[in-house]
Amino acid sequence: MPLQPGARKLVLTAHVTASVGWLGAVLAYLAPAVAALSSDDARTVDGAWTAMERTGWYVIVPMAVASLVIGIVNALATPWGLFRHYWVLAKLVLTVVATAVLLLHMPSVSDFARQAAAAEAPHIDGLAGEVLHAGGGLAVLLAATVLSIYKPRGRTPFGRDHNGPVGRRSDEVAR
Repeated sequence: MPLQPGARKLVLTAHVTASVGWLGAVLAYLAPAVAALSSDDARTVDGAWTAMERTGWYVIVPMAVASLVIGIVNALATPWGLFRHYWVLAKLVLTVVATAVLLLHMPSVSDFARQAAAAEAPHIDGLAGEVLHAGGGLAVLLAATVLSIYKPRGRTPFGRDHNGPVGRRSDEVAR
């Protein structure tokens, strides 16, 4: 179901916006975690957990799901396809895994936020793990970004069997 050029640009714009939003939200998630790691103040640590929980549920999760859904729509509605090129397939796998890990991890962030709110002393348990977790997520998102920009050549067996130009440059195929 190919889209008209205007609609294709709109879908691509929505995908890039959601993906960049996800990347930026992960950076925003890291800031309070790093700040709380160096604090002895219970209110600062509690505030960090609250900020991380809300950023996770209200920004990161929606951006991740939007990026995944819009990316699939974009791939299916353009000459790239979803399974024709290894770089698109790699981005799909990275995005599905990152979204699944995020959705499985967020309830523990909520648990830590509740524990921190109830604690009288700084509740730093889990903060170092959050920095590592978010850092890993950031690395995955940056890998997907690199794939989007460089679009390494190479078609999957499905892509080689599909009608279309095999030897054309990737930016020519997208037009």
